[in-house]
Amino acid sequence: MAMQFELVSPERKLASVEASEVQIPGADGDFTAMPGHTPMITTLRPGYLKVVSGSGTQEYFVTGGFAEVSAETASVLAERAYARADMTPELQAELIAEAQKAHETAGSDDSAKLLDDMTAGVALT
Repeated sequence: MAMQFELVSPERKLASVEASEVQIPGADGDFTAMPGHTPMITTLRPGYLKVVSGSGTQEYFVTGGFAEVSAETASVLAERAYARADMTPELQAELIAEAQKAHETAGSDDSAKLLDDMTAGVALT
């Protein structure tokens, strides 16, 4: 049994596959969506999203956004998303610098959490 998975960012559609599971970095914790999942909508935190399908496992880094899951589908609308292979040290440094700048500008608990999540997320590469 499979579910339709879609990953889109403002720039492009990154994935559209029949998946057996999708591991999602939710803002309230990581979770795995599988066929028959209870419907839900959640925000994302920076981290790796893993998609398991008949062609193997693909991984994408997302900087944030939303995920909508139902029994038959999982759709992720990412602020920004990159295939794992595209996560160069330069891109990692750029993403961390952007989060650092946002934290310096806002100085809030939310911006501090974003910086921590971004730093931890890219460190997994």
